[in-house]
Amino acid sequence: MHKAREYVRAGRRWVVDLDLQKFFDRVNHDVLMSRLVRRIKDQRILRLIRRYLQAGMMANGLATARREGTPQGGPLSPLLSNILLDELDKELERRGHKFCRYADDSNIYVQSRSAGERVMKSISRFLEGRLRLKVNAEKSAVARPWERKFLGYSLTWHREARLKVAASSGQRLKEKLREIFRRGRGRNVGRLIEAELTPLLRGWMNYFRLAEVKGIFDELDSWIRRKLRCLIWRQWQRTAARVKGLMKRGLADAQARKSATNGRGPWWNAGASHMNAAFPKSYFDRCGLLSLLEQRHRLQLAS
Repeated sequence: MHKAREYVRAGRRWVVDLDLQKFFDRVNHDVLMSRLVRRIKDQRILRLIRRYLQAGMMANGLATARREGTPQGGPLSPLLSNILLDELDKELERRGHKFCRYADDSNIYVQSRSAGERVMKSISRFLEGRLRLKVNAEKSAVARPWERKFLGYSLTWHREARLKVAASSGQRLKEKLREIFRRGRGRNVGRLIEAELTPLLRGWMNYFRLAEVKGIFDELDSWIRRKLRCLIWRQWQRTAARVKGLMKRGLADAQARKSATNGRGPWWNAGASHMNAAFPKSYFDRCGLLSLLEQRHRLQLAS
């Protein structure tokens, strides 16, 4: 991702975003084996790989032979795909292109839209003619780098471009968290944080540790705390329980009663001043809630 950022900073402010159509389902066995023969001399290994590629698959209860593609989820498939697409890397290097590739995701950085359109056409012809792979025209595009995402990241539009978390990556995290919060109704907040939120948030933050724009982390931290306050408000259910809960958290009797009887819904109350006062950030820190913003800071200091 740092390479992508540097290409954009160097003036290559257009990207050819290539998406290969059903890549793992469309890998041509003969083309792949011909590339393997160049590297592997042991015929026993070659026969074993061919049998792996042709292993039968179940369809409507019947086993059918595999004529193309690699078994998805198999430990060997990513390696074989990289061996096949290594030829694409060599072709791009031969042409002098600046690019980033991870598995079947490729971004080629160019200086103009017209250059990008030429590269798109010529590389599509190369992939279809030499490797028998088809480019997905609907998902591929020539666009500005900040309009596209690569491996969950995107870039800012500034001349000194910076890495950021793509908006769709933030939305996917929210979807996963919503499912956890739905399952967490009725559970102890501390145990929910420890058992389900912390592993997910730590893994997500470790992946996006390269992001240089911090706004999304602050926004997600606030959203997560509000969802937890919403969960607490729902758990109280009755007005009396809400009055008691707010008073236990330090609110005066009159304020607690007024807040508990405001007639608003859980999400509104979760963002209101009384719930923020009763359950500030420090409360969730003590519960062990991982702050994405603070974790980002720690990871960047350690790197």
